[in-house]
Amino acid sequence: QMQLVASGGGLVQPGGSLRLSCVAPRWTLDRYSVGWFRQAPGKEREGVSCVSPIDGDTHYAESVKGRFTISRDNAKNTVYLQMNSLKPEDTAVYYCATDGVYGSSCGLGAYEYNYWGQGTQVTVSS
Repeated sequence: QMQLVASGGGLVQPGGSLRLSCVAPRWTLDRYSVGWFRQAPGKEREGVSCVSPIDGDTHYAESVKGRFTISRDNAKNTVYLQMNSLKPEDTAVYYCATDGVYGSSCGLGAYEYNYWGQGTQVTVSS
């Protein structure tokens, strides 16, 4: 069973930055698509970004384009989400997930992913 651990959340002021990390301690993530999702109170789960093992292809939700960057550090078996210029509307629990399928493309639909981390809280407030 693939287990993922998300970390790096916290409280930050508007305009600030955070970097979230996603690791799968017993698995190698670079063969799989990894996605970041978020869910705010009263809202549905939203796909934020994903990265595919196919040429490192990435996708972003329109609401975060130009502010968030997804990346891999394969030596550390870690996927990051760098979040800059944070806004109060970015406040949510952020989850990382992987499909667990070799060499697949990625998308921003939660139904595409089979394994999930526990989530980390991001709060953007002054």
